[in-house]
Amino acid sequence: MTAIAALKKSLSRRFDEELRFIRSWLDSPKTTGAILPSGAVMARKMASVVDPASGLPVLEIGPGTGVMTRAILERGIAPERLFLIEYSNEFARRLRLDFPGVNVLQGDAFDLTRTLGDHAGLTFDSVISSLPLLSFPVEKRISLIEGLLDRLPAGRPVVQFSYQPFSPVPPRRGNYRVEIFRHIVRNIPPAKTWLYTRPAR
Repeated sequence: MTAIAALKKSLSRRFDEELRFIRSWLDSPKTTGAILPSGAVMARKMASVVDPASGLPVLEIGPGTGVMTRAILERGIAPERLFLIEYSNEFARRLRLDFPGVNVLQGDAFDLTRTLGDHAGLTFDSVISSLPLLSFPVEKRISLIEGLLDRLPAGRPVVQFSYQPFSPVPPRRGNYRVEIFRHIVRNIPPAKTWLYTRPAR
């Protein structure tokens, strides 16, 4: 494939992703959260927390059109080691077509045990989250982060982005730590990414 053909393919895919994302946002702005999918730069930055050498599966929640999914796979995670939780039936169906071999689970990330089903006992290397957390009550956000950290080894992160200058989940002293990871100026709109970790006891 020539460089021009590759560029055309990339632009076409990006345009298709944006159209699908906008349609979903118009249908359900609360659950979609943003009017455009995350950019490739932010996706690569967030995926950089994944440790392919750990041998553990990776969990992505709120994958949408699959921008983060693609970055995680490019990081070196085999499709069968990647688990996606997607609330939208339409996005889940398209993700299965676009990413054969990846485990796409359609359901509610806030009801992790039920949505993971037979996979509920898995320990994950890390979690990449694109959920619009600010659309939900604070206690629900805290409960989600705590439930995700319960499924990770101590010290391994949940990474989440936000378009706001503050963490979408407040710290819980003695339970988990919150720190800023990256400020992605080249994203539209600019975003901050946050790490949530639980230290070894």
